[in-house]
Amino acid sequence: MIVQVRIPPADFELGQLLDLDAAAAVELETLVPSGNVTVPLFWVYEPMENGFLDAVGRYPTVNSVTEVDVYEDRTLFKLDWDASQDHLFRCIMDHEGQILGATGTADGWDFEIRFSQREALGQFQTCCEDAQISLDVISVYNPTSPEAGPWYGLSKPQREALTLAVRLGYYDIPRGCTTEELANKLGISDQAVTERLRRAIGTFTRHALLTPESDS
Repeated sequence: MIVQVRIPPADFELGQLLDLDAAAAVELETLVPSGNVTVPLFWVYEPMENGFLDAVGRYPTVNSVTEVDVYEDRTLFKLDWDASQDHLFRCIMDHEGQILGATGTADGWDFEIRFSQREALGQFQTCCEDAQISLDVISVYNPTSPEAGPWYGLSKPQREALTLAVRLGYYDIPRGCTTEELANKLGISDQAVTERLRRAIGTFTRHALLTPESDS
């Protein structure tokens, strides 16, 4: 089963060291465990303040932070970081959770985590409560069960953005519209449209295609 939760940045170490007052948004691309060290790849979206990386690099549990790739609106970084002191990640790993996605903004971090069974999810929630980590549970569902609904884990804003993009030809060749035009219709920023579409596509793919049966 999959749980979607929102967590305040101040409640876990990675949220503290990736200061979202100095970046528009941060999205974890992947997490690579290596002994007691977890090496995340993460996107930082513009605008990003000049002192952002220096502040990250000075954090006591950070060994290094390296630029991997640069695009017009975002930069990919690799963070060599000791996750052993981060209670959130310890709770996830101790109860065999799998992080499917995580995006941070000034409003909080949205995590999507898969657990093998409901008991493990309950133990994870208890672990977070003991560590004084605030969890706002957005949804809990099993993507392989009929009661999960027809939307494959998509939130209403994600569904709205993705449907509009398809209808207006954003994914056509040549494109039928731009992200700026989508942003105007949705009443949000250009950056928010890009982030919402990326998350929507990832969510839809995981829930429609990457079921436990296909993983195995």
